[in-house]
Amino acid sequence: MTGLEKAIFSRHDRTVLRTLRAATVGVAGAGGLGSNAAIALARAGVGALILADFDRIEPSNLNRQQYSVKQVGLLKVAALAANLRQQAPFTEVKAHAVKVTAANLRELFGEADILVEAFDRAEEKSMLIDAWLRLHPDRPVIAASGLAGYGGNSRLKTRRMGSLYICGDGESQCPPGVSPMAPRVALVAAMQANLAVELLMKTKGIKNV
Repeated sequence: MTGLEKAIFSRHDRTVLRTLRAATVGVAGAGGLGSNAAIALARAGVGALILADFDRIEPSNLNRQQYSVKQVGLLKVAALAANLRQQAPFTEVKAHAVKVTAANLRELFGEADILVEAFDRAEEKSMLIDAWLRLHPDRPVIAASGLAGYGGNSRLKTRRMGSLYICGDGESQCPPGVSPMAPRVALVAAMQANLAVELLMKTKGIKNV
């Protein structure tokens, strides 16, 4: 571990840090949820991230996703990997510029201890969750549902159904004229990342310290 790496994580409990550095988390989708969750996980100390998304950055993404104006037009996974190298250089990043399907899920995320679902469309969310639970019934998948609009902090919760965890309010839809907004999107992404860290600790029998 280099001097800078030691300094960055100097306030981490050693056992917690060891567990995080040995972990691999997959993030399916690199938009509002995925870009925010990936940065939170890397800054927390997760040793490796696997990213997958086929989309490119558009100007309308910049109101809630972790990209800059100069990155408009770039592949999201390439831009996110570059941002992570600047913000959390000691996390290994594997970036795949492909559409995630049930057929390639094992190849893309087979090394992941936990999968974070960060898709926009309900049908893609369902596909990912169903395929992951068939492949890895004992590995958690952390999904999101209900993050539209603004406010309503008290309604944001985490629900568990076996190895599936769902963060959000589970019901909100954007009213006319209101798109997904940065504060609430980032809150739910942070819930996903925070839960991923918690679950990684539990696999090693580590209590909250």
